Amino acid sequence: MFQTIHYEEKDQVAWLTLNRPEKLNAFTSTMNQEMIEVFQSVGKDHKIRALVITGAGKAFCSGEDISSLQPEMQLGEIIKSRYQPMMKELARVEKPIIASINGATAGAGLSLALACDFRIASEQASFMEAFIHIGLIPDSGNLYYLPRIVGLAKALELAILGEKLTAKEAKEVGLVTKVVPPDQLDTETTSFVDRLAHMPTKAIGLIKRYMYQSFETNLTNMLDYEAFGQEIAGKTEDYAEGVQSFLDKRSPKYKGY
Repeated sequence: MFQTIHYEEKDQVAWLTLNRPEKLNAFTSTMNQEMIEVFQSVGKDHKIRALVITGAGKAFCSGEDISSLQPEMQLGEIIKSRYQPMMKELARVEKPIIASINGATAGAGLSLALACDFRIASEQASFMEAFIHIGLIPDSGNLYYLPRIVGLAKALELAILGEKLTAKEAKEVGLVTKVVPPDQLDTETTSFVDRLAHMPTKAIGLIKRYMYQSFETNLTNMLDYEAFGQEIAGKTEDYAEGVQSFLDKRSPKYKGY
């Protein structure tokens, strides 16, 4: 079905694997488009409660496949036509998104990881803002997400110096959620996402939506957004189940809506 990615659904979770290991899972236009298709499908499918993104082989994603770039190409147009649609579709997925980072993560590959809600990294993973090393600037949402995750000062340091971070260093600056031994990455990711997949999915989506919106507005507006979001959450079956399970003194069984 797909040429550059592998996709499967297991236990209400969508698993997307970047599948160009011989190229360190570098992006191509085909991969961008195939990922857009997956993000659109996952966002609409109520049976899917969470999304995991990982890479085949020894890398998560090394960014754009620069061997395919020609001097006459307009980089801005490539970003607008290929990366912006992909990142926008990912941001529209109002479900928990986990990056399971198995190895090298650089350039637009780091941008992809930053756009996820959680990042679980193997001890062998590494992170680099590689753009500066070829005279470019971070793109694909990188300059949006990075300072929100690690703060402005650290974001400037990472983007301008372009130094590689180990998984341990990435954890120390708040870039990743958890660091695990390489042979436990799949197990830890599965356990983590299974927990999320059994939580109230609609509420998670609303939290994501309004938390990002908080950066673009003021307190007065946010109080209104919170009230509006609470109105939506309060009409879900999961809210009714949460209240009833509390009264019954049992664990809730959420449906995701």
